[in-house]
Amino acid sequence: MTIHWCGTGLSSPPGLRALLEAGHQVVVWNRTVEKARDVVGDLTPDIRAFSLAALKDALKAGDIAVSMLPADQHVSIAQVCLENGAHFASSSYIAPEMRALDSGFKSQGLVSVNEVGLDPGIDHLMAHDLVARYRASAGYHADNVISFTSYCGGVPKIPNPFRYKFSWAPLGVLKALRSPSRSLRNFNELQVSRPWDAITAYKAPLPSPESFEVYPNRDSYPFIADYRFDPAWKLRDFVRGTIRLNGWAQAWAPVFREIETLEGPSGDVRLAEMAAEFLAANSYAPGEPDRVVLFVSLKAEREGRSVYHETWALDAWGDARGSAMARLVSMPVSFAVTSALDGEIAAGVHAAPHEPKLLANWLNQVKTLAQYMARVDHLA
Repeated sequence: MTIHWCGTGLSSPPGLRALLEAGHQVVVWNRTVEKARDVVGDLTPDIRAFSLAALKDALKAGDIAVSMLPADQHVSIAQVCLENGAHFASSSYIAPEMRALDSGFKSQGLVSVNEVGLDPGIDHLMAHDLVARYRASAGYHADNVISFTSYCGGVPKIPNPFRYKFSWAPLGVLKALRSPSRSLRNFNELQVSRPWDAITAYKAPLPSPESFEVYPNRDSYPFIADYRFDPAWKLRDFVRGTIRLNGWAQAWAPVFREIETLEGPSGDVRLAEMAAEFLAANSYAPGEPDRVVLFVSLKAEREGRSVYHETWALDAWGDARGSAMARLVSMPVSFAVTSALDGEIAAGVHAAPHEPKLLANWLNQVKTLAQYMARVDHLA
């Protein structure tokens, strides 16, 4: 079985190199072969120019294609996998078009595993673990009131006046600021058209407590079912969001004001100009460490008293192994690849696993990627 890894951009190297170093048969695909050689040329000569047609010709039954390309290319690669009897993996959210392929993957006994990066990915693992622990806890009760939060973000290890540095495409960061969100706050649906309308403070349970700014992103509601919350649970809060350094909202206030004025094609052009300006002024210097923080929390209360409250806390930064963001995005993808090839993931279109054995295995491996990762019991 051959692994076809497509894309060797900033978030790919650690996971790709781990698979090669483990002795797997890997074909590396990238639009620019020379750039891919810079990343893994010391480990393999099998580096090819990516095109969908070339990938289709190379895929064999039982192989797996990994797409670390832009999200709009995942579905077409997954469709080629179906045609060739191959598995598929990506770190991205499951698009409706991908979910529509579920029956096709199931009928052929094939796996399409997605949402196995950092966020989405590691956050899913932590959420599944907390839900399982809560169900098994002495505090579990049908009348409990439940609050769930999950905040993740890449932030500068060495803060700058802008309170942010770009570890991925600035245009993607700016476009995300134009996206609405839906979450549950104090038993009510909270719809927000722009993130800066819902920024709150968050005190993180780190060894040295630290305060951040957080805001909800995307649509949190589908994950209530994905995380296997009982439909009868009394949910007060359910928020999946983004975390930023304190002072971010103030530093970005002029950005927010301008984004609100941008409309149509001319607005898109200006957004691209802003992205280029920000990248030039606020990118990481060579060798400068980045930082990733992730906090996933589940709390249950009965009669105004906490009966269960645990938080997974992760703090990682760049070191000799490379950037924290790249490690935490691509290494879980490599876990998913080996699990799919070993038959540990059921056929069909899936997000990060919830099965106890895989959960424990993957979380233990994630711990080796971060400088700090712990499950904090707030009631201990």
